[in-house]
Amino acid sequence: MSSSLKSCSSFKAWVIMMTLMKTILQVMIFSSVFKNRLKPARMYFIPKGHILELQEYVKYKYALDEADEKGWFPLHEAVVQPLQQILEIVLDASYKTLWEFKTCDGETPLTLAVKAGMVENVRLLLEKGVWPNTKNDKGETPLLIAVKKGSYDMVSSLIKHNTSLDQPCVKRWSAMHEAAKQGRKDIIALLLRHGGNVHLRDGFGVTPLGVAAEYGHCDVLEHLIHKGGDVLALADDGASLLFEAAGSGNPDCISLLLEYGASGNVPNRAGHLPIHRAAYEGHYLALKYLIPVTSKHAIEKSGLTPIHSAADGQNAQCLELLIENGFDVNTLLAEHISQSYDDERKTALYFAVSNNDIHCTEVLLTAGADPNLDPLNCLLVAVRANNHEIVRLLLSYGANVNCYFMHVNDTHFPSAIQYALNDEVMLRLLLNNGYHVEMCFDCMHGDIFGNSFVWLEIEEEVVPGWTSCVIKDNPFCEFITVPWMKHLVGSVIRILIDYMDYVPLCAKLKSALEVQREWPEIRQILGKEKKKKKTVLPTFFN
Repeated sequence: MSSSLKSCSSFKAWVIMMTLMKTILQVMIFSSVFKNRLKPARMYFIPKGHILELQEYVKYKYALDEADEKGWFPLHEAVVQPLQQILEIVLDASYKTLWEFKTCDGETPLTLAVKAGMVENVRLLLEKGVWPNTKNDKGETPLLIAVKKGSYDMVSSLIKHNTSLDQPCVKRWSAMHEAAKQGRKDIIALLLRHGGNVHLRDGFGVTPLGVAAEYGHCDVLEHLIHKGGDVLALADDGASLLFEAAGSGNPDCISLLLEYGASGNVPNRAGHLPIHRAAYEGHYLALKYLIPVTSKHAIEKSGLTPIHSAADGQNAQCLELLIENGFDVNTLLAEHISQSYDDERKTALYFAVSNNDIHCTEVLLTAGADPNLDPLNCLLVAVRANNHEIVRLLLSYGANVNCYFMHVNDTHFPSAIQYALNDEVMLRLLLNNGYHVEMCFDCMHGDIFGNSFVWLEIEEEVVPGWTSCVIKDNPFCEFITVPWMKHLVGSVIRILIDYMDYVPLCAKLKSALEVQREWPEIRQILGKEKKKKKTVLPTFFN
């Protein structure tokens, strides 16, 4: 009897000891968790799905009040993992004040769950009473994020729990706008069924209809029109729905808007029409729809043609379509538009040349574009860009090789050569096409033979509406002998004298040439010229 009592008491002692050891072990685990803030409890229990341990852990006071260095509480961690039971345990054990706490990145538990695409977690949070309209620090509502994620189920859950459908986010962008952008007709229909506003405007005055047109979602566009959307609505910048549709290039959207009464003659605040937008973006099919519905008067009033827009956008196919439909390639920009550019460009050809666009340049020249209508001649732009092919094209279609920049010009010689001094191919291209090389030797220093040589004044062609610049007092000898150009004088003069019957080399050029390696050859040529010199006038002017 006594032995059995002893054995029973020993067993009880063993049970007590084992229970005590288990308790001590749990305390050690939990205390180590609390001591190390960089590895809070959720690092052990929440991601790994340790439900039993988590249930024990949440019994401790303040167990769920500790955030990590990112500002994440256990609740934030729980909403982005897939086990709903984990979230339920943490949510029930958390104070309600924690339900709205934000991470360092400004995300609430609900916005995190929506971003993670956790449909069931979102549903549980809402059923437990989490407020559905709290924005994150980016100004996004849970509803907007759900639409961005394209989750019909999350949107539906939020609507069932009384989320605000028209709550504006950053720049007054709404869930309706986002659904139109994403092309989600089903979500649009869901929002509208529960009171969504088809006329809602964002911070730029754009309606959901405008967004659908901008992104080319024809089915959404038609649905919104049928639900009362205004086809004639304008954004704050004056952009019409047709203008936005022209930017997307979807011909079905354009056709639909025209069918419901949209006009191709409504400009935005900058004066641009839908036809300009389509031409610039290179939307060929959209352009085909817009050409017949855009009036010539509206285009003239805008101050620029779609030819300019197509050239600016480097769209040769659209250029050809416009030319086929009778648009004039030589129409100039309106004065106020021209003056908005530093170079005061006027022609579509100038846009093509300044873009180094060989194809568009050729299309325009073939269609009769005049290369000499801009204040800064297209040829000068091409030479300066070192584009040999465009220079050849321009010269073959009559570009004035002896042009001057009409507004700012301080050279006595035609401007083009100064951009070709480092490029023999370009230099000879200009000289072979009639460049007035004699003007490079016209100065007041007198030639090396003691003669004072003055060339006949060459009559200039002045662009209509522009006056000739009178500041042309810098002769070539002064230009080429400045310290940073002096190294070129030998090679350049050697090329130039190939194009002259008589070379009136001045004393200033001679002194610069004498130290150049080309000087012996140049002197030999000049010696031969002296023997056969009979007149001071070159044959160019005879």
